[in-house]
Amino acid sequence: MISIVIKSFNRPHYLDRCLKSILQNVEGVYEIKVLDDGTPKKYLNKLKDAYPKVKFLKSSQYDAKVKAIEKNLEKGTEIDGFQIPTDLWYQAVAAAADYVLVIEDDVWFTAPVNLDELVKNMQKYNIPLLKLGWLGNYTDDQYLQLEKLNHLITKAQPQKLFTANKLIMDLFMYNKYKFFTLLYKFGWVDNTTKRKYWAINSILMGLYRKDYWLAIWKDAKGRVDEKQQLRNAAVWYHQNKNSIFARTHQEYLKTTFKSSATGSYHEYGYRLDVNRMNFILNKAWLEGELDPMENYPNDFSDKYIQTFLEKANHPDVQYTEWKKWADKFKEQYRNLGAEIE
Repeated sequence: MISIVIKSFNRPHYLDRCLKSILQNVEGVYEIKVLDDGTPKKYLNKLKDAYPKVKFLKSSQYDAKVKAIEKNLEKGTEIDGFQIPTDLWYQAVAAAADYVLVIEDDVWFTAPVNLDELVKNMQKYNIPLLKLGWLGNYTDDQYLQLEKLNHLITKAQPQKLFTANKLIMDLFMYNKYKFFTLLYKFGWVDNTTKRKYWAINSILMGLYRKDYWLAIWKDAKGRVDEKQQLRNAAVWYHQNKNSIFARTHQEYLKTTFKSSATGSYHEYGYRLDVNRMNFILNKAWLEGELDPMENYPNDFSDKYIQTFLEKANHPDVQYTEWKKWADKFKEQYRNLGAEIE
């Protein structure tokens, strides 16, 4: 048994696409758990009816988040996108199978894959993390030992990655007592050093051995702290040097750069209310007007999104402003080496 855990917040049109893509592409013995943080009930009810075998779990702040969405639509009150239900995530993974695929509602499968076969390979090669997607980013491959293990997976082992106990890695990741600065002055690290640690972590597209995911997230406490995650990953790897990190030969997962759960993470100065945009698309999906698989396996086409935004014609969600926002979003990740359609 493998657990597919989907973190979700107020984008049922993408969650529907995610779930459909799983049923269409994924083989093996698995369960699906949706961890929802505030998607209004009328949307969740439609999904529950469509996917009776999927287990939906709500966060402790679910009701408050639903009310925050309502207030945003009524009064424009900003939604706090930084209140993160890490307790729900941790509890769900702790109660999951020994291998767990952790994704989000705006991630979907693009090709057939057998998860049972992948797990067998993880067990054979002692792999705590197998990446099923990496946004086409091969920029940091120069820092990896790459080796084709078989017809499915490639070893992607970090080379010369500094690891130590928690105390030292804390100094390193957070530059406590100017520790990282000192190493920088001696030329032992540079501005790309910390990027190398993403070889042993994945936010959106990782098939994990459960104990490793729990080690990374053990002290999250309601926030997503990437430095903390990478510190914990490095500490774990320091204690488990015989582990192999890997990725599938092809990418099986894709995500969007045309949407965001809230406006908290991607504010670029344009007049775009992301929450209002989600409402417009959610409503169209609820009423059967929006096809969640339009343009699949690629993301929704711009023209398709334009149709709904122009029909709503809300002053804070004009297509031209959304297009500039989305282009900026894509540019941010292209600059990191990702391939964005």
